[in-house]
Amino acid sequence: MTSRELVIRTLNHEATPRLPRDLWISPGMESTHADAIAEIGIRFPNDIVPAEVAPPHGKRSQGKPYKAGTFTDAWGCGWEIAAKGAEPTLRHSPLAEPGKAADYHPPLELLDPARFAKVDKSCEATNRFALAKSETRPFDRLRFLRGERALVDLARGTKEIKSLLGALHDFSCREMEIWANSEVDGVAFRDDWGGDDSLLAAPEMWREMFKPLYRDYCNILHAKDKFAFFSSQGNIVDIFGDLIKIGVDAVHSQIQKLDAEKLAKKYRGRVTFWGELDFAALGAPDVSRIEQGALKIRRALDYGSGGLIVQCRWTPDVSLHAVAALFEQWLTPLSMRE
Repeated sequence: MTSRELVIRTLNHEATPRLPRDLWISPGMESTHADAIAEIGIRFPNDIVPAEVAPPHGKRSQGKPYKAGTFTDAWGCGWEIAAKGAEPTLRHSPLAEPGKAADYHPPLELLDPARFAKVDKSCEATNRFALAKSETRPFDRLRFLRGERALVDLARGTKEIKSLLGALHDFSCREMEIWANSEVDGVAFRDDWGGDDSLLAAPEMWREMFKPLYRDYCNILHAKDKFAFFSSQGNIVDIFGDLIKIGVDAVHSQIQKLDAEKLAKKYRGRVTFWGELDFAALGAPDVSRIEQGALKIRRALDYGSGGLIVQCRWTPDVSLHAVAALFEQWLTPLSMRE
């Protein structure tokens, strides 16, 4: 069974010989941890690979992402990276001042077919599941563009914010159409809705303003037999069921914050749980605690009929031994681990 077949069977909630793997490697580690990454790649190869597409460099872009310093992205937002491999911090929101949004246009150059020229060949050249990581993240994009004003404007439902959201949605639908007509197996979009304990905005507002957008993305993808993947940070338990109802096939969330046992009882068999297994929450650097934590999550979510992708993020502070210990817990049938 190829990796592509393994992931597809998992998404369709069919039995598989093992669970698919999806290891995310933090930016910059390729140069500092090359040998460790190569070893993990041999011992536990990823079953999911990103679709090959040109970087999102647009007319507004300045500087180099993932390197220490500052840069401006294709949307005009300014960012700062404190050190190589660190997460960028938002420093400038171009539409923070009132009235600025009226004349704003999304970077349509990112939808130039030339960006996607290598997608189909790269998908056809692999037997792994090709997942496109899209630019689509309407809520995040509003916050990046508007800064602190975004949540206030959304709560008020201002004409300006609705117009801007409509422009972002139009961009996203056009991007989804491109991906849907390509050879990718699935497409991922995201929005970081969750705080530590609840959503960053009222669930009612999400259902009124964003749920219809997400439904459109899923419909576009499903019309061409593509799988819809969604990811978010924080606690999104209040909208988990809504995501499933509108057609999201796989949800990536901080699973330890949402109570895996409760989620499994309510939603397993209806959606694929796509991580995230957090090393710190599992007890890193103590390998025995990682093993115990992984087994607890597996008991809750792995019921022998797909619906679970083993996903984690490898950061420089996590050892090769810890990553290997985690993936070891998912190789054999659960009955042999008890």
